[in-house]
Amino acid sequence: MVFCESQMASARPTSRTRRDRQVEAAEPIHTESDDDSDIGWFSRERSLALALVGMLAICLYICYLLALPFLSAIAWAGALAVVMHPLHSRLERRTQRPSVAAAISVVLAATAVVGPAYFILQALIRQAAEGLQNLTTHADSIVSRYPSLQPYWERISAGQVPEEAKDTVREFAGNVPTYLTGSIWVGAQLLITFFMLFYFLRDRRDIARTLTALLPLTRTEVRRTMRRTEDTIFASIYGSLTVAVVQGTLGGLMFWMLDLPTPVLWGVVMAFLATIPMLGTFVVWMPAAIFLALEGEWWRAAILVTWGAVAIGLIDNILYPVLVGKRMRLHPLPVFVAVVGGITLFGAAGIVLGPVVLSITEALLDVWQRRTADGGTIEAGAESC
Repeated sequence: MVFCESQMASARPTSRTRRDRQVEAAEPIHTESDDDSDIGWFSRERSLALALVGMLAICLYICYLLALPFLSAIAWAGALAVVMHPLHSRLERRTQRPSVAAAISVVLAATAVVGPAYFILQALIRQAAEGLQNLTTHADSIVSRYPSLQPYWERISAGQVPEEAKDTVREFAGNVPTYLTGSIWVGAQLLITFFMLFYFLRDRRDIARTLTALLPLTRTEVRRTMRRTEDTIFASIYGSLTVAVVQGTLGGLMFWMLDLPTPVLWGVVMAFLATIPMLGTFVVWMPAAIFLALEGEWWRAAILVTWGAVAIGLIDNILYPVLVGKRMRLHPLPVFVAVVGGITLFGAAGIVLGPVVLSITEALLDVWQRRTADGGTIEAGAESC
């Protein structure tokens, strides 16, 4: 009897436990996710993520505003870093000191950029003064060739300067402080460019690792995009600018041989125009040849046209492939839009920034095309890469 009572007592908790389990299974279980779903799309985690994204966007915009005055220096420093990379790598292997190799590379780059620019600027100032003097000396002959200028020349000779010219002189005199400030700022930008170039060369590996970690691309896609960007910078600087300098030098040399006025000035203008696709040096030498033909100098006009069409025009097709090799060469039409639009937006740095932005856009479109090939999704394409 006692044994049976003990068995019944031991069986009661088991039965109650089963009933409790059944009740618990019947009751709804409330979890944190269910509470969040009741709140709606703006859960606590999503709200924190949105706040983080907003603060990050504000900080990035402020950083952009801080870097905007130095955008030109950053662009040229990055372009020079790509061009100087092969030489810097050899110096780094020999010295075994990245800082020393970067300092030597910066000194060489500064010598290659500042030295010729200084002598060219001196020649430009001298020849501009000579051009004004020649214009004053030969004013009578110019007026005799073009009778329509006779009334203006008589007024200027009598001291009756037109009001438009007076306004121009007053405006120029009023803007002299602005021109001086701009010249000082150009010098400061040059120093900042070489200062940034030092760190771009010395810390290039850390910069590459940081970009690889931040970009929403795979390592293969990052390498492909960076390689295409480097090829574009190399083609823009080492290819296009070198060819432009050679074309401007040949044009200025022919102007000097034909005894045309201010050959250095027009050589620099031709070098600048040669960097813009679909324009080129003919914008300068063709009007000069027409002017010589109108003056009756047919032989000089024929020599200038032949030199411009053959020597200056064909040097691009001969020298550019030798310098650039198998590196990427974009179609002239989008490059024209990129260069002219880049100059409009960024100033002189647009010569580099325009093609670079175009190249990065093309690389990202290529990433998109590779990921979505055969009807795949972006995520699946990223995993396959």
